[in-house]
Amino acid sequence: MLESSKDSLKLEAMKRIVGLIAKGKNASELFPAVVKNVASKNIELKKLVYVYLVRYAEEQQDVALLSICTFQRALKDPNQLIRASALRVLSSVRVPVIVPIMMLAIKEAATDLSPYVRKTAAHAIQKLYSLEPDQKEHLIEVIEKLLKDKSTLVAGSVVMAFEEVCPDRIDLIHKNYRKLCNVLVDVEEWGQVLIINMLTRYARTQFLSPWKQDEIFEENCEQAFYGSDDERNNKSEPTSKPYVMDPDHRLLLRNTKPLLQSRNTAVVMAVAQLYWHLAPRSEVSLVTKSLVRLLRSHREVQFIVLQNIATMSIQRKGMFEPYLKSFYVRSTDPTHIKTLKLEILTNLANGANISTVLREFQTYVKSQDKQFAAATIQAIGRCATNISEVTDTCLNGLVLLLSNRDETVVAESVVVIKKLLQTQPTQHSDIIKHMAKLLDNIAVPMARASIVWLIGEYCERVPKIAPDVLRKMAKAFTCEEEIVKLQTLNLAAKLYLTNAKQTKLLTQYILNLGKYDPNYDIRDRTRFIRQLIVPNEKSGALSKYAKKIFLASKPAPVLESPFKDRDRFQLGTLSHTLNTKASGYLELSDWPVMAPDQSVRNVEVVEPFTQSTTLAGKVKAAKPDDAFYSGSGDEEASGSGSESCSSEESGSDSESGSDDEENGRKKSSSDSASSSNSSSSSGNESRSSQSESGSKKKNLKKRNPRKNKKSCKNKSENDKITKSGSKTKTDSVSSESEESSSEKSSSSSESGSEPETDSDSGTDQKKQKPKPKKEETKEAREKTTKQEVSLLDLDDFAPVSMPTAPRPAMLSPSLITDLEGLSLLNTSLSIDVTSPVYVPAKSHELLHRMSGKGLAAQYHFPRQPCIYSSDMVSVQVTLTNSGDQTVEDIHIGEKKLPSGLQIHDFNSIESLEPGASITVSMGIDFNDSTQAANFQLCTKSDQFNVSIQPAVGELLLPVTMSEQDFRTQQGKLTGMNESAATISVNQENSSSRAIVHKVVTAANLGVVPSAEDRIHRNDLQTL
Repeated sequence: MLESSKDSLKLEAMKRIVGLIAKGKNASELFPAVVKNVASKNIELKKLVYVYLVRYAEEQQDVALLSICTFQRALKDPNQLIRASALRVLSSVRVPVIVPIMMLAIKEAATDLSPYVRKTAAHAIQKLYSLEPDQKEHLIEVIEKLLKDKSTLVAGSVVMAFEEVCPDRIDLIHKNYRKLCNVLVDVEEWGQVLIINMLTRYARTQFLSPWKQDEIFEENCEQAFYGSDDERNNKSEPTSKPYVMDPDHRLLLRNTKPLLQSRNTAVVMAVAQLYWHLAPRSEVSLVTKSLVRLLRSHREVQFIVLQNIATMSIQRKGMFEPYLKSFYVRSTDPTHIKTLKLEILTNLANGANISTVLREFQTYVKSQDKQFAAATIQAIGRCATNISEVTDTCLNGLVLLLSNRDETVVAESVVVIKKLLQTQPTQHSDIIKHMAKLLDNIAVPMARASIVWLIGEYCERVPKIAPDVLRKMAKAFTCEEEIVKLQTLNLAAKLYLTNAKQTKLLTQYILNLGKYDPNYDIRDRTRFIRQLIVPNEKSGALSKYAKKIFLASKPAPVLESPFKDRDRFQLGTLSHTLNTKASGYLELSDWPVMAPDQSVRNVEVVEPFTQSTTLAGKVKAAKPDDAFYSGSGDEEASGSGSESCSSEESGSDSESGSDDEENGRKKSSSDSASSSNSSSSSGNESRSSQSESGSKKKNLKKRNPRKNKKSCKNKSENDKITKSGSKTKTDSVSSESEESSSEKSSSSSESGSEPETDSDSGTDQKKQKPKPKKEETKEAREKTTKQEVSLLDLDDFAPVSMPTAPRPAMLSPSLITDLEGLSLLNTSLSIDVTSPVYVPAKSHELLHRMSGKGLAAQYHFPRQPCIYSSDMVSVQVTLTNSGDQTVEDIHIGEKKLPSGLQIHDFNSIESLEPGASITVSMGIDFNDSTQAANFQLCTKSDQFNVSIQPAVGELLLPVTMSEQDFRTQQGKLTGMNESAATISVNQENSSSRAIVHKVVTAANLGVVPSAEDRIHRNDLQTL
């Protein structure tokens, strides 16, 4: 269907292909067939082709490179969607050789009239930067220009490019800060998140801390209230001024507040983190209700929001206390959501609501989710530690849980009780005895280790139970886990130091078992304890202090929230979620100590030019609608007698300059500039030139700058003003500015009232009446008294027909030859290389699978300009592994080429799996001949001699031109370039369409549109 001549079938095929891509299926094998339709005139088909190319251009780089010229032409397409899609595909081809082309395309798209194309240019900046970081400085210039864009469609994308390329260039934001704050509400949701995060970092570097200043202000007020009269009267000590928030700081908070009602959860979360990091403490509570509202969203959203609320609730409990019931656990919540809600309830617990919270915890402990029940017991322990009024109540409740049937609940209760008993060990000897009795029934290693540690730590309070526990542990020592063995060794050492009479033999038995334990930690601990507690001749000085070492008082553990240290990361970021610094994370800077300069954010308003200088040197008030443009002063210096074509060209130049500098200011500005130029004459001529400029204002709105230049050229030729030998447009303009005054006055008077046409300007000029000679002599005298200024001397004048040289920083000299045919500039107005009319699908055998030991190769000519050199023919080679083993290191080896022939190799292929195929691109310069290009196609272990024989029709490139241009070029040919022949055609091939098809199949020709049905004209360009 893709090879069909009907667009409807191609469109249906592309819809099916895009549908396959949407379902996650691989459609890369269709790349060569799809890329042929990239030059289709059907807009809908072209859009789908571009969607496909964006997906697979990076994988099929060699084939995608063949369509670079088509993408460049599409950048000039009238349809903004086509222009944007072409730029998107161009930036997706990640090949360093086209970096200069991408850079030029991005710069041109950044000044496009369509905001959608400018948005796409901002997206392409990030792709180009990741491909070529050396282009950073040039990309920053484009970013700086796009940051000034007033379109809300562009704002989010350019901020994303700013964050990727130069996040440390805060100076680029200064002038655009207020604009970004004001347009924030109108930007799309994705852009709002990016801008808010960027402005958060910006505000932390440019504004004073509202928290520290509040504290200073409160202290000053308290001192002033409680201070004595003497202290009040003493003015020698400096007092801190009350904090006054920066207006720009307040602007950011005020403009982001409405976004708390956004339907997008990411936007609400972004505003919440902005208020948390930037707002005064009294205003942070504004985000509470919005965050609680997000808890009704999906589980994924709940997880992120609850994590951020957990961090907030540690420092600001009062924010979420009124919404305590919103964090109650539901039976349908997953475990990770339950755990986060439990964490928040624990943080919000205080003396007023602890009874309610503990009742909830009692229910949670009975949950079937064992992990959640264990987390609830830990939460009860934290509440008991933080709120001393309920410590005994919580401890008694945990002791009751020791009789629970669930082993996990019992084990977790033992661990928590152990931590709580460290705070009041003397009062809870009965609990320690009760836990010792449970040692036989508890199998969880952590719980057993906790009980053994408790008995060893407080062995003096249970002198009768401790030796019996050691006996039981010695009996099962070899079967215990490592953590239990270590605590058993500690228990033996402590009992040996306090009750050696009863435990000496047990301690020696346990030390002997530990000496030969498989775990080296156990063996090391055993040797250490033996040398420390058992006196002998080799004992060191530490043995004297063994009792102090083992029985030293230990501080009670502090039960803290696992979210306590997460506040070092910015809320809502991936680093905060993972609790570790992620790649690409930008830390929030500390508040500045001194207030930065506020004037950096002031935007200078350029006032319009209100005065113009006459020839006599007097100052004269200009019209209200006049505007100043670069070069207008130079144009005024040329006098009122300059030709209208010169003023028209300068007007168009200033118009194009304004489009580049101010992103599409209205074209009427250049009209007013031309009117101010016309009004710079004196006397009667001043009034007449003003009337002429008034008539020009109406016509300039419909005028095309290119047509104006053609019109000027026709006028100069018809009036015979041009100097001898000056035939280009720039020579015409220069000679017009240097002619005699009499010739200038006649041309100027005629151009003032002539209609705006293209081809009839010369005939219209003859019908008009010339001015009297008195005015000519008067104008000539004024001309001689004034310095002549040539338009070619103006700084902002660029000759249209001269191609601009590429910037050296963007296009290295080594790539000039390779990119000669890929320039974005159109240097020919009438003859251009165009896309092929027909691309034959026929392939030629390069290497047979039998000769290539399983490796088969075929080549065909895609009839596209070669990206390596304009003198080369583009050749696509399809390599297929027909064998059962992987072919490695496929490359071009020795070349046996006739004189003048050159080959640009394709990139080496590391491996080709059995049954796989790959298409690569290479370029061959046949030196305008049909000689075969002989070379070796090599693998890791073999070399095969192959050759590519070109047909004459493949050594051509199709061009496009009008029928008139064809006749002009045909007239320049001499008899040596003409040949005639008679061909007999079958009846079925006698139609015009069949003849054209046969011709374009045999040769890569362009078709010249003709009004005559029986005459067919083709145009071409040799390589």
